[in-house]
Amino acid sequence: MSLICWVVTDGKVGMENQCLAIARRLGLDPVVKRVKMRAPWKQLSPWGLRLGNRWSLSPQGDQLDGPLPDLLIATGRHSVTSSLAIRDLTKGKCVRVQIQNPGIDPKNFDLVVVPRHDQLTGPNVLVTRGAPHGVTPAALEAAREKFAPRLAYLPQPRITLLLGGDNGVYKLTRLAAENLAQCLSTLARGTHGSVMVTPSRRTGAAIEAIFKEKLTGVAGEFWDGTGDNPYLGYLAYADHIVVTADSVNMVCEAASTGKPVHVVPLDGGSDKFRRFHDGLVADGITRPFHGTLESWTYPTFDDTGMVAELIRKMLA
Repeated sequence: MSLICWVVTDGKVGMENQCLAIARRLGLDPVVKRVKMRAPWKQLSPWGLRLGNRWSLSPQGDQLDGPLPDLLIATGRHSVTSSLAIRDLTKGKCVRVQIQNPGIDPKNFDLVVVPRHDQLTGPNVLVTRGAPHGVTPAALEAAREKFAPRLAYLPQPRITLLLGGDNGVYKLTRLAAENLAQCLSTLARGTHGSVMVTPSRRTGAAIEAIFKEKLTGVAGEFWDGTGDNPYLGYLAYADHIVVTADSVNMVCEAASTGKPVHVVPLDGGSDKFRRFHDGLVADGITRPFHGTLESWTYPTFDDTGMVAELIRKMLA
């Protein structure tokens, strides 16, 4: 597909990765534009954007220059003005896809893709279970082969921990971290298994130190951020996946494996997060983690493929 594709975001890595996953599923190598808005558009976004949107971008971010796109995949409310500007600059010939609720009428876009916990519907709204991502069976198989010398020897059951941290609604407290780390240590020792831990950017050194201390002497590894990222390898070799509740992306990536996904409750939360977690529990995909390892199966789902297939039809 020889098309020009732009990914436009405000630079948040998790959201940008959703757009990139869709573009790459389409076989495209997108141009990434990380935009910043200037006053007063920044304060008005996403409302009051109908006029002057070509001049809303701050010079501190990327500009809407270069060959204009045939396909725009954007996310974040600060990307809305860029989408409206591209509509005008291309005279409506660019297919514009907005990921997550844009905060204005979806009719302003060709396609709006939202998770069901956003509770947004419309004739051009595609509702997904969770977040688009780049974890596929092929990617897992490639990671399994790549990391075999490093991970295949680990004793089973292998427990992979996707460790998040504080965000706008959840808090990973020191007490919660100590309890979780001790629980995983006890499980691994009791089953003669192993633990593979990958922290996120939000975890922080203090919380990481707790897990390193509690898991000392337990078979496995804790990724320290150096060398090849073993994230996909940890998913590929896991028998059980434990993931903290703060990340929709991590839960969806874990659920793409078909392996038991145990979600660790954290302090805080929001109605949207609760709807997300409750939905996956009702679907039989995830279960809350209460200190034991359960085994179950479920049909995997492919939100990214569903979105990409619809975009293909629109481009055709």
